[in-house]
Amino acid sequence: MCRFKNLLMSRDGSVGVLTTFNMASHGSWLFCLRTLSLSILFDCTYCHFHRVLGNDVDSCKSLRLGQYLCKEPRIDDATQEPANCKDMIAWVECLPAPNVSCRLSNGTEFRFSGEEVGFNQSIPCRNVSGYSYKIAVALSLFLGWLGADRFYLGYPALGLLKFCTVGFCGIGSLVDFMLISMQIVGPSDKSDYIVDYYGARLTRLSITNDTYRRTQISP
Repeated sequence: MCRFKNLLMSRDGSVGVLTTFNMASHGSWLFCLRTLSLSILFDCTYCHFHRVLGNDVDSCKSLRLGQYLCKEPRIDDATQEPANCKDMIAWVECLPAPNVSCRLSNGTEFRFSGEEVGFNQSIPCRNVSGYSYKIAVALSLFLGWLGADRFYLGYPALGLLKFCTVGFCGIGSLVDFMLISMQIVGPSDKSDYIVDYYGARLTRLSITNDTYRRTQISP
């Protein structure tokens, strides 16, 4: 005995019973399996095209990579950071790809040609306050034994101590040069160095409470 129900999904999303087959003969098992497979394939295909061709259009902010292109930010010459940087976040304009339809922030559905701005996306930026990385390294290399690097970065006490001890007999100057070059020692106000936006930048990686730690499996 072979008994199954062929389900069909209507356009409004409801599921109903199309027909019921009852096969008693032993030779009809193959027919039952084929019919059931075709029924499942039809249902899956219909659901897929119903989602793709449906009337619901996603927001422009939910577009995937490759469906939009964001403009380069306008860089401030003085800070070498995006001009609209605020609270370590800057915004850039993003253009959806041609023939992509999505909903704008006001809820309007729009079909883009590749020239219109669809949404704004946030990018990280650095907090700088006027301390140049190049100047700090140069002072540490050539005048570190006089404490000029520490005076420049806002550490007058250490700068005076290096001046009086001739850079701790040269050892302190060498150590400071390495620390400043690796950006371990920065400005006293906890800001970032001014580094060329399109130049070589150093990113320090550190382990925090938010760092993912893989569980170690004991042997």
